[in-house]
Amino acid sequence: MTSKKIAASALLALAGIACVAGACWIHIKAMAAQVLINSAWDRARSDGQPAKPWPWADTTPVARITFHDRRTLVVLEGSSGRNLAFAPSHDPASVLPGESGNSVISAHRDTHFRELEHARVGDRIRVERADGSTLLFKVSSVTIVDSRKTRVALESDTPRLTLVTCYPFDAIQPGGPLRFVVTADLEAGAGYTPPRRVARAAALPRPVPVMGF
Repeated sequence: MTSKKIAASALLALAGIACVAGACWIHIKAMAAQVLINSAWDRARSDGQPAKPWPWADTTPVARITFHDRRTLVVLEGSSGRNLAFAPSHDPASVLPGESGNSVISAHRDTHFRELEHARVGDRIRVERADGSTLLFKVSSVTIVDSRKTRVALESDTPRLTLVTCYPFDAIQPGGPLRFVVTADLEAGAGYTPPRRVARAAALPRPVPVMGF
């Protein structure tokens, strides 16, 4: 093998290692952040006050969601790219889970919302709020939409929860136009009477774009 071929092979090997390392780092960062975010959630539930997951954070946990009684994730307020790197994120243009209207939560398909791949109509999603309320939602639809043509409607006569992530789940290139959308409605007898939509949410424009991840 010539020196040029050896060099080319070495460069390809390094590129492969870099790609694998980058993918691993994303998952490690997401898991480590959840430890800090869970700690902040526990403090918020205990003290009744918003708690930052790390000192310089500009977000706080607002809810905790559980899929199939096994996968539990804390949700951060604000659907910025930075927040999405660490946890599922609540769209501030939407109401909080349990309030009258549609609460929209987004996350990456290859980390926190990988579980959505197995979502089916009739599944239950448990949501705990920082104020101590516990809600039970039942999945009413599972759809795949084109984010270039579809918007998430924030209006709803009853409390609704919409979970959004990218699709397909095994896509090699991120950032495609398709979104996997799970819609769930608050079950009757969940033990919680939703308040009126808060003024800040009612004043915001509707609908909102289906976010990209």
